Amino acid sequence: MRIIVFGAGRVGAAIARDLAAEKNFEVTVADIDAEALQKLRGVKGLTTVKADLRTVEMVKRLAGAHDLVVGAVPGPMGYGTVHSAIEAGRDIVDISFFEEDPYPELDEFARSHGVMVLTDCGVAPGFSNLVLGTAQAEMDSVERFECQVGGLPEVREEPFEYKAVFSPIDVIAEYTRPARLVENGEIVIREALSEVELVDFEGVGTLESFNTDGLRTLLRLDIPNMKEKTMRYPGHAEKMRLLRDAGFFSPEALDFGKSHISPLEMTTRLLFPAWQLKEGERDLTAMRMEVEGTRDGRRVLRKYELLDRYDGRTQTTSMARTTGYTCTAIVRLVAGGYFREVGLHAPEVVGRREGCFERVVKDLADRGIQLAQEEQILGEGE
Repeated sequence: MRIIVFGAGRVGAAIARDLAAEKNFEVTVADIDAEALQKLRGVKGLTTVKADLRTVEMVKRLAGAHDLVVGAVPGPMGYGTVHSAIEAGRDIVDISFFEEDPYPELDEFARSHGVMVLTDCGVAPGFSNLVLGTAQAEMDSVERFECQVGGLPEVREEPFEYKAVFSPIDVIAEYTRPARLVENGEIVIREALSEVELVDFEGVGTLESFNTDGLRTLLRLDIPNMKEKTMRYPGHAEKMRLLRDAGFFSPEALDFGKSHISPLEMTTRLLFPAWQLKEGERDLTAMRMEVEGTRDGRRVLRKYELLDRYDGRTQTTSMARTTGYTCTAIVRLVAGGYFREVGLHAPEVVGRREGCFERVVKDLADRGIQLAQEEQILGEGE
């Protein structure tokens, strides 16, 4: 199978390296960043191509020359990249966290072209969706789903105690986009960074979690209570709220006489260098999920916990590992014929297919990413 990976950032590079190690894959990675591509030159089984992926014709040409596309571009480019891959008539497994709703336009477009799109195939959304989809398939009903997840530097440094382990512009979008939750069967809107609570996470310590808009496609499910919260070191949310509420994340340009610049542009130029992981700096990914429902007349609670750390041997960040290797596991499902359905599908749909979740969990375990699972019987169902 000839696979092209769009994007050679931290996650895209991890995806490309992992797929290139598969003897049945011929892998190409495309990006406009020559420095990022240089780091991948010499990897066995991997070809690099410098390309401007903001150009529709370029994306279509590269996609059309391969059997499968993997999208790992920043969120603002994601929707257009998926759309162009569909136009080229190629299936795509995508991790870009684009803001646009893929339903119904992308779904209908994919079906009209006989193409499969698997969207949000990262860690959260992504692996969290697989967990919920599998629970749905195995339970009679699901009443509650909660996910808390965060990518963090191991060493805390003032003032932010945070490093952006994926696209920083996507991080800011998480802090500004209203969070959609489900309460008692109704979608409710909360401010991002709201409802902060402290969380004890073994192996890490005390973290804080707050509302972000991470449910996305899960909002389409008939589950009465759902929420996803982002975890950071305590105090981070307050600092981000201060910047946001003071207007520092506004995209509207201000007139400075001879120049026009938005507060967001200025803030990103100041924040992003401070948020960059230094060479060899270690990070971690902490994730906790709960699914509550009924099975065989009993109320059950399933708990899942994942704690992963930077891989010094391969110099791969934990966020690149957990996001990228979830994606490559799904690519292997597609290549192996375990899942292939025309149209746009999120990972919860893949999770409902027998054996798919177990294969993804095994792929992650083979790469040192361990998932702890526990089921409790809460009592008889109503």
